[in-house]
Amino acid sequence: MRALIQRVSEASVEVEKEVVGSIKEGLVVLLGITHKDYEKDSEFIINKIVNLRIFGNESNDNFEKSILETKGQILLISQFTLYAETKKGRRPSFTESAKSEVAEKIYNNFIEKITKQNLNIQTGIFGAKMKVNIVNEGPVTMMLDSNI
Repeated sequence: MRALIQRVSEASVEVEKEVVGSIKEGLVVLLGITHKDYEKDSEFIINKIVNLRIFGNESNDNFEKSILETKGQILLISQFTLYAETKKGRRPSFTESAKSEVAEKIYNNFIEKITKQNLNIQTGIFGAKMKVNIVNEGPVTMMLDSNI
């Protein structure tokens, strides 16, 4: 499982020109699911997302507080392209991405688990063509991977 996280001052996601999720200060999480993922992968990634100290405190912008401490918001977007294979040719291959029906179950389970962290969670729509608007702060962008 891979999660590309970005610290944002605001973000939103649109499907068919309608905003389906939006947040103010917090994290955008682009979540990629592979066919090798299990429940422990979700738990590892969720633990990292909510506990990483990537927000500043009142006196500075250093990496002092987690999203749990700042009571920030999360915008979670499914992103199968995080498992793109680009070594050969010009067209990416997505054979490492989980099949849609498997990935959707894991994605929904991920939402259920992260919601238990008492944070405001917004999401896109699984499998939809989405437009994600992000105002990245810092910029701070980090890749988390449970399969290392």
